[in-house]
Amino acid sequence: MAVPKLFSEVPMLDTLVFATVLLPFLVAAVLLVLREQNVRKVILVAMAGVLILASVAMLRGGAFILSPAPLYDSLVTLGDFVILFVVLFVGFKRKNQIIIWLTSAQIVGLFWLDFFMVHGHGKTPAFFADDLSLVMVCIVSIIGSLIAIYGIGYMKEHEEHLHLAKSRQPRFFFFIVLFLGAMNGLVLANNLLWMYFFWECTTLCSFMLIGHDDTEIARKNSERALWMNVLGGAAFLFALIVLQHTAGTLSLQDLLARGPELAVAGGAILVPMFLLVFAGMTKAAQAPFQSWLTGAMVAPTPVSALLHSSTMVKAGVYLIVRLAPIYVGTYLSNFIALFGAVVFLGTAALAVGQSNGKKILAYSTISNLGLIIACAGINTPAAITAAILLIIFHAISKALLFLCVGTVEQKIGSRDIEDMRGLYGVMPRTALIMILAIATLMLPPFGMLMAKWMAIESATGQFLIMIMLGLGSALTVLFWARWAGTMLSAPFGRPAPEVQLPSVRLPLVILAAMAVGASFFSPLIYTSLVAPVVAMYYHGTAYVVRLGNLDSPTGVFIIYPLFILLGLGLYFAVKHARKVTAAEVAEPYMCGEQLKVDGKPGFLGPLGLPVAATASNYYLDQFFGEAVLSKWINVIALAVLVIMLFGGAL
Repeated sequence: MAVPKLFSEVPMLDTLVFATVLLPFLVAAVLLVLREQNVRKVILVAMAGVLILASVAMLRGGAFILSPAPLYDSLVTLGDFVILFVVLFVGFKRKNQIIIWLTSAQIVGLFWLDFFMVHGHGKTPAFFADDLSLVMVCIVSIIGSLIAIYGIGYMKEHEEHLHLAKSRQPRFFFFIVLFLGAMNGLVLANNLLWMYFFWECTTLCSFMLIGHDDTEIARKNSERALWMNVLGGAAFLFALIVLQHTAGTLSLQDLLARGPELAVAGGAILVPMFLLVFAGMTKAAQAPFQSWLTGAMVAPTPVSALLHSSTMVKAGVYLIVRLAPIYVGTYLSNFIALFGAVVFLGTAALAVGQSNGKKILAYSTISNLGLIIACAGINTPAAITAAILLIIFHAISKALLFLCVGTVEQKIGSRDIEDMRGLYGVMPRTALIMILAIATLMLPPFGMLMAKWMAIESATGQFLIMIMLGLGSALTVLFWARWAGTMLSAPFGRPAPEVQLPSVRLPLVILAAMAVGASFFSPLIYTSLVAPVVAMYYHGTAYVVRLGNLDSPTGVFIIYPLFILLGLGLYFAVKHARKVTAAEVAEPYMCGEQLKVDGKPGFLGPLGLPVAATASNYYLDQFFGEAVLSKWINVIALAVLVIMLFGGAL
């Protein structure tokens, strides 16, 4: 395995780590006490700029190891206990016995681990980064910063809609910025005790942000998110106790270097691996824990976008993918692949039965995370390549879609896709960006389809998993195509001009450009960022870039010829569409004399009464409804988890 550069070899590394991890904590504290709105805007934009520039500079610097001053170890230990006691207080306040007992167990376990087992953290480097960590820092810092900027304009309208006497934006942006710093710390952490601290930070931030509006439904869903993530946090902590006892180290770098050796030497290493993977699954809202993420839709849109795209749930799959080289070739790995495939297929089917735009985004997010977990379980160079690319492309496109849905909801008062019929006539710019975002999730030559192709191809030889991945991908096309088609299905004339605040419009445009640009430069992303990580841990890569295309022994993904065809198709479609005049637009025949009913298309029905025409998609609730599928998906996923524990870990 390649050895990362030492701290001394990377110029200004301490400054970059400070800017991406510690600075957001400090800025968050300032935002909490700051009441001047214009100053808050300036600080947020400046913070976003620093995060973006620092993350890009860190990526250019390459892999590293860094040990801050010993004082920070004490601060992290103190922070762990502060967070746990805050969560315990919430448990008593909400009278939630699950939170109380799980948090109490963590307090006892952390005390034992910190003061009787580890005897100081100083010998373990706090931070270690390879290209996977650095890619995650860029995802968190760039996409998260754009979401924070979007929140400036969004929260203004959101609070006007709620008619608040006193703005809650200081607390809101405190947790948003704190979230970004915690996520950067999490993906850079080498000392697993440091990772545990940042892990619990994200749990607390998500609880506060989901319950931000302080309505009854917001409180209920935030509490559910808290206890499910506290369960994952307990699994994480007790994994560290077992790891310290069996492997004698909490250094992620050491574990990755010794992983196969530890797995072969004895199955005991698989017990903490299962617990850490389980923690990742709860954080990633995998079945049977998906309800916390679907419930999080009650939060303001920037929160939904942050949880689903660049933070929180990505922390879960990051941990599972990060640990994959340790459990490669084990029974645990096979069960992880099966679990991910089940969730991918099941939640894709649940998304088919939804008309609520945010619920479609929620279930499709859980589904894609399941696909990433399946790739981690398949655990070959091709599968890990697919997993990392899925993380990158999904983060960009899903953040863009969430922000679009929030913008549309504030304009038309609905997030139901049936109410988005003919959206281009009302919000032409946002409608086109939404359609572009959907296209990047389902069509060639965009990166998501390429990564799904890699995932399915990597499952060759595992027939059941390959079939589930194929069926899940087909269902994905169904609900994305239905949504895009709905927005363009109503006849319209000249679209109305769309007015947006710059803080809303700019993130949408930048993310749209990133979604297309990342796919266009996917061969470069693969060769410079993904292939080195795969080669480091798997001693080889699965794909070769030839003439800008990704080639493997089983097939080739053509990129630039498809981009040319897509561009030509778009050019001729727009050219011919502009030639169609209003007189040539004919409404569909409705089995009777056509007329206008309240200004909308209709026809003369029975008894000579006017009937308004309505159009709607089929959602096939009898097959894809939540009431039909959720129970069975949860039962199957739970069964696989139990088998994974007793068959894989033991």
